[in-house]
Amino acid sequence: MRFRRVLTAAATALLGMAGLAITATSAEAAVGPRPNFQLPFPCNQVWNGDNDNSSAHRAYEIDFNRGGSAGADLGDTVVAAAAGKVVISAHQGSENGFGNLVKIDHGGGWSTYYAHLKVRSVALNAQVAQGQKIGEVGNTSKPGNNISPHLHYEVRTNDSSWPSNIKPAYFNGVKFGYPNANVTSKNTCSGNGNPNPYDAVEVCGDGYKVIDSQAVGSAATAYLLYNATNKNNCVTTIKSASVGTGSAVSAFLEVQGSARKTDSGSFEYYAGPVSAAAGAKCVRWGGSAGSASYESPFEHCT
Repeated sequence: MRFRRVLTAAATALLGMAGLAITATSAEAAVGPRPNFQLPFPCNQVWNGDNDNSSAHRAYEIDFNRGGSAGADLGDTVVAAAAGKVVISAHQGSENGFGNLVKIDHGGGWSTYYAHLKVRSVALNAQVAQGQKIGEVGNTSKPGNNISPHLHYEVRTNDSSWPSNIKPAYFNGVKFGYPNANVTSKNTCSGNGNPNPYDAVEVCGDGYKVIDSQAVGSAATAYLLYNATNKNNCVTTIKSASVGTGSAVSAFLEVQGSARKTDSGSFEYYAGPVSAAAGAKCVRWGGSAGSASYESPFEHCT
């Protein structure tokens, strides 16, 4: 999901999004920026997410528990991971294994699923706020399925068919630590702010690892990444201020002996990715955000 939103006038007429157009570099061209999803539980609760302990999982689904026994979580509060509209609030009966299911449409092609609920606390077509209670942890399923209480959680997009439309889960801007991880909820916590939902690896792509980073004033951080498979470097500047609002930001990468490559503009989330093959050559890299900038010396020469 490597895309950013760019301020352009021409796209206003095409997309009707208050002057915001989406520039995509992946197959998900029809999908807008990922909402700032939070863990679907109240603030500061710690839950264990499990992706690989169910034969029903096909992609990035997560089953959540926090108690030490099979029924310890029964009736615990489940809240909306982001604001949106309830498009399913029903018991699925024998249709599938979801049991009591709430599905929330967050706009921009993004939705979340909350399955096996003991009770559903929101009605079809209801508008819900982030952190609003939508149900309780349960063990409802199709007839004959005997499952222990847990929350089955999914993030989906509308740009492809199942199961490729099930996407990795991010909470408070951080990708879930697949296949298993403990996560502390920041949902509706005071001072949570508006963190950037993108990270450097997601922007540059699979196979890249961060090898250096530098704060760009207080507004952004520039990252240098390397892919050991194709020997490419990648630079992105990710905003930490005015997130979601277009502002001047740039990223550049210069391989010693070659012309500098730069990406700059009025972006909502990040500049870049800028990538180039460096091999054993040194690179100069950096970026800017507003009036602040960073430029490295030639370094990382191996």
